[in-house]
Amino acid sequence: MELSRPEFRSMDREPLRQHQWARLQRVWQRLKESRHPLYQETIAATPDLRDWESFESLPFLNKSDLLGDSREDPSKLFTQPRQAYSRAHQTSGSRGWPMPIFDTSDDWRWWLNCWQYVLDAADVTPADTVMMAFSFGPFIGFWTANDALVQRGCLVVPGGGLSSSARLQMMLDRECTVVCCTPTYAMHLASVANEHGIDLKGSSVSRLIVAGEPGGSVPEIRRAIEEPWGARVIDHAGASELGAWGFPTADDRGLHIIESEFIAEFVVFDEEDRAVRFAEPGEESELVMTNLGRVGGPIVRYRTGDIVRPVWDHGLECQFVKLDGGVIGRADDMLVIRGVNVFPASIEAIIRQTMPEAEFRMIATRREHLDQLSIDIESAAKLESTNGSLGDLRELQNAFRERLALRVEITSVPMGSLPRSEGKSKRFVDHR
Repeated sequence: MELSRPEFRSMDREPLRQHQWARLQRVWQRLKESRHPLYQETIAATPDLRDWESFESLPFLNKSDLLGDSREDPSKLFTQPRQAYSRAHQTSGSRGWPMPIFDTSDDWRWWLNCWQYVLDAADVTPADTVMMAFSFGPFIGFWTANDALVQRGCLVVPGGGLSSSARLQMMLDRECTVVCCTPTYAMHLASVANEHGIDLKGSSVSRLIVAGEPGGSVPEIRRAIEEPWGARVIDHAGASELGAWGFPTADDRGLHIIESEFIAEFVVFDEEDRAVRFAEPGEESELVMTNLGRVGGPIVRYRTGDIVRPVWDHGLECQFVKLDGGVIGRADDMLVIRGVNVFPASIEAIIRQTMPEAEFRMIATRREHLDQLSIDIESAAKLESTNGSLGDLRELQNAFRERLALRVEITSVPMGSLPRSEGKSKRFVDHR
């Protein structure tokens, strides 16, 4: 019989590990019976998991392992028959095309169960009215949060398709007590409210559940959000290909991993990207995850690319491992722009399809702990022009919006002004 969430959270480490091991054995058995193509070589080498050491000898999965070789190829992760899935989403890929995401009905219920940990931490009850300040597109985003809130009995107010000012007005009209959005958008809404003379502290909002990008566990960002809103920030972390895995600690200084549903490993890699050892408490390391409840998309030892500091002996009531400060960085050059994962390779692929010969430069910066992206591109046209000479620049901006669901800042610079090199051009400048 499954335990309730409070019982899981109060488990000591040893019984929790026993629970994980039993779940893992079921996952491994299903992979063998289904002959999942992503794991066939691994299963041939290790048909049975005898102990934790045999599990820790399994190879790591990377994002590239999950992607097809072209846009037309299906994902290598979601391999059940079409009729088995009931939900379809997508995320930005690292090769310039979206990665498809599919969930069965059981998997969706598992997502919602994971989200209940976040809602517990936010003290959400059926008496709450929740504004979803999010444009509900193909990215999984807050779709699962929306359904988890409905399941909990809240009145849920959708904010898709509205301007920021209209969302604020609807929030006031419905007397919302909770707002769900990204950290960046929470700060933007505060700015819009200030411009329109809206007193957020005088509103009914007492909590903001933020997700989609780092920030909710960073003290400076928390203050920048909580001060104008007069509300508590509740952080959350997850990944489309993995699941909703993190909820805030009671001291709001980090994240707990939902260890009843995920196996977390913390691995130190060397400069040649070789696994050296497992991390010591408080040591910066890469988060490696295995999900235990997503039958239609099983992930075993997946390198998330998230850099974290794990702490086990943290003195908090919840016994799940604590990530001090939440997700503190990335192991690769991925950016998180307004909740969307963006790789430089994806940007370059889109530019090359629109302007194959153009010289360009991507500039990554970080403002108040949040990633920002701009592009300089050599062109005689000006994006802000109204004389019809926009051509490729406008098409490029539309491509970013359609394929990445992002409005990317593009600056036209004079021809020949960007640096060249005899070798491979360094078109990605990371100032973070």
